Amino acid sequence: CHQFYTQWLAPQQTMPLQTSGSTGKPKTIPMPKSSMERSAKLTAKTFNLKRGDTALLCLPINYIAGKMMLVRAIVLGLDLTIITPSSKPLEKLNKPIKFAAMTPMQLSKSNDNQLKLIDTLIVGGAAISDELVKQLQGLSTKVIETYGMTETASHIAIRPLNIEQQSIFFHALEGVSFECDQRDCLIIHAEHLDDSITSNDIVELQDSKTFRWLGRFDNIINTAGIKIIPEQVEAKLKPYLQKRNFIIASTPDPQLGEQVTLIIEGAPIELNIDAISSLSPYEKPRKIQFVECLEKTKSGKLLRK
Repeated sequence: CHQFYTQWLAPQQTMPLQTSGSTGKPKTIPMPKSSMERSAKLTAKTFNLKRGDTALLCLPINYIAGKMMLVRAIVLGLDLTIITPSSKPLEKLNKPIKFAAMTPMQLSKSNDNQLKLIDTLIVGGAAISDELVKQLQGLSTKVIETYGMTETASHIAIRPLNIEQQSIFFHALEGVSFECDQRDCLIIHAEHLDDSITSNDIVELQDSKTFRWLGRFDNIINTAGIKIIPEQVEAKLKPYLQKRNFIIASTPDPQLGEQVTLIIEGAPIELNIDAISSLSPYEKPRKIQFVECLEKTKSGKLLRK
């Protein structure tokens, strides 16, 4: 934290940030401090934060989500509680918190009594399962999924998970609008950014303010000329593999070019793919592999490659 504060107070007008690959290969980019400051003020307006409100930092500050919690504390004058990042960050929390940010893995390992200490919780960094969303219903804490990336200086759209406005669509924050490129990937226009951002996220665009996230362009499987989005196949398989980590990947095929492959973590089990009627013929995995352990990122996201 000390190093970050030193960088923030330094005369340089930009901060070096490490991207995660949402717009291409991971790289270090210079982010204007003014953009980060405007992003913090946009968060304050969106979630009604004011000076003196309590906030919780339980994310690594190596990445944008953790860095922006520090920026919000500085710019907005928040009373920030800092907890060493872990999979169970709320175990020792003993005071009410107005605003916090967590990963889906951290959320899944927090019980209702711990979560009740938090008024508004934003969650991002990895996909949130339908099973986890169901567990949030009836919780007094307002849990909101965010969409954003390093290049956008944190979130630029939100999706409520357990309040009256619950939706499958992400809604743009004030001053943000969207369009799609020829790949159906999201283009982001935001007043707090100097330039538009073109992502590699495939979306279903409802209008200039609303979209549904479908998957990553990088992950598309081309099987016999048909483009399959792995994340969509995984969503259909999830009810049949609720207690297993798994991914949809591709393996070479001499006739199809690529074949859809289901990789499951753990001991072999019987799974009748043909009985899963929600899968189209091209979505059905032609090959099933079992591995001892699937590699994961620090945020709990399963790595495909």
